[in-house]
Amino acid sequence: MKDNLDSIIFDLDGTLWDSTETIAVAWQQALDQLGMKDREMTAETVRGLAGMPYDAIYDKLFPELEGEAREKLKELCARLEMEALKERGGVLYPEVKETLDYLKGKYKLAIVSNCQSGYIETFLNYHNLHAYFNDHECYGNNGISKGENILEVISRNNLQQAVYIGDTTGDYEASQKAQVPFILAAYGFGTVDAVVESIDKFSDLNKL
Repeated sequence: MKDNLDSIIFDLDGTLWDSTETIAVAWQQALDQLGMKDREMTAETVRGLAGMPYDAIYDKLFPELEGEAREKLKELCARLEMEALKERGGVLYPEVKETLDYLKGKYKLAIVSNCQSGYIETFLNYHNLHAYFNDHECYGNNGISKGENILEVISRNNLQQAVYIGDTTGDYEASQKAQVPFILAAYGFGTVDAVVESIDKFSDLNKL
């Protein structure tokens, strides 16, 4: 893998940044506005949803809501989340910019996430990282799985040997579906039971 690697595809949440505090505040505002003040949204709750498709989050958190009521909450959460992220952003993990600067000279870089449309762009804008990435794709744009989106990015950029870096079991499973090697961001939100290559901090990629 190390000899012929030409590209690195990253997960976003739990791999490049942590936006859970900002998202939790935004979702709590949505719940309060819709009269659901008995529901408490915390950063820890949001971390537990890492890697899930955006629609599946509402199946898990709000199974009692159906139809118009669920759509109303989902739309309000999405709008307030994007507004909050544009204003306050999320926390970039240590040495991400410096490491991307090193990697950019050697590999094509991309992002694939299960987030909503506009989320990756907001991340790139807030931290001024557009120049580092050749491409990005997400569930919100096309409704397809993370594994399929990894393959989509590989295909349209003519990548010959990619690796996927993420922090959850879902990320690992997506890499297996796309048949690309996986590196675990062990500092992130989740765990992976399989034996995989891992990094304890983002800058470990310089040596790996």
